[in-house]
Amino acid sequence: MPPRRGLLRPTSTGLRIRLRLAPGQEPADIAASAERLRHAWGVHGVYVEPVMPGVVELRLVGFDVLRRARMPRKAGGGFLRVPVALREDATAFVRDYRAIPHELVLGATLSGKSMYLRHLITGLAGMPVALAGIDCKRGVELAPFAPRLSALATEPAEAAELLPVLVREMEDRYDLIRARQGIAPSTPNEEITSDVWGLPESERPVSIVLFVDEVAELFLVASRKDEERRDEMVTQLIRLAQLGRAAGIYLEVCGQRFGAELGKGATMLRAQLSGRVCHRVNDEPSAKMALGDIATEAVGAACTIAPERPGLAVVGDTSGGWFRIRTPYLSLADAAARCERTAHLVPELPALKPFRPTATA
Repeated sequence: MPPRRGLLRPTSTGLRIRLRLAPGQEPADIAASAERLRHAWGVHGVYVEPVMPGVVELRLVGFDVLRRARMPRKAGGGFLRVPVALREDATAFVRDYRAIPHELVLGATLSGKSMYLRHLITGLAGMPVALAGIDCKRGVELAPFAPRLSALATEPAEAAELLPVLVREMEDRYDLIRARQGIAPSTPNEEITSDVWGLPESERPVSIVLFVDEVAELFLVASRKDEERRDEMVTQLIRLAQLGRAAGIYLEVCGQRFGAELGKGATMLRAQLSGRVCHRVNDEPSAKMALGDIATEAVGAACTIAPERPGLAVVGDTSGGWFRIRTPYLSLADAAARCERTAHLVPELPALKPFRPTATA
């Protein structure tokens, strides 16, 4: 028995159709027919999305929207929710830090990884959050956003000083949460919390997003002394990844490769980064590092990204699902100007004040 069809609703990229499933049918049955429907209707793609029990929505896309990415008008942003790219089904890909606190972004040179980072920073710049950065390429990626950054480390030695400060800040926030959990008889049940989001707004510390560009630079060592410093930094990053979510501290780790060959702790740190974004990579093992442990089918899709389509990436999640996205072009000058206009939103964090970068004209 075919499902009952609802009204056709035109969109800027195609059509939307809602289907009420017949008894015994499930959304997977419709999804299994999506490729046949695509050829039958002569469209570029058919995507199935459950709306409610017994109802699914078909999104018909008439052309390749990733060829020239344009963000939709209603992108669905919000606090710690940044519309950063366009999905292949013509909807916005929203980076939600509350849902996926830590993310790994991999990509070769000129793959669009820096563009993805610009959109994230400019999206967060207008929110009441603290932005910190570790850019061991002498700051060439993150220095243009200095007016909006609360902290910036441009060398491994500076990163070795910044990371312990962030860990202490996290521990102080856990002390604040535990103090709130000193449960008194008069404390309402809804005020007993295990993270900063359960604290009253007047007591809640500001969220911190840490961007780590070229994470491999933190692992590379040239002497035994550097090896000891490396081990300390990796341990602190792992602690932030394991415990930072409850304290309102989030990680965005970027690099070209991120595997066990980097050294002790690399695989453990990667396992804590539940969000995965893989741009064009130079070899299949790099794609497996990003997606192989959560969405094996996405590895092949990541290996087929062409060099002439920068910004195209494959996003995977811990549920095993994956999809393609493409980040629209954003010039460095526009991104830097956005950070300069929002410089007054830099929160007051005494612990990070020594690491506050000096904005250059």
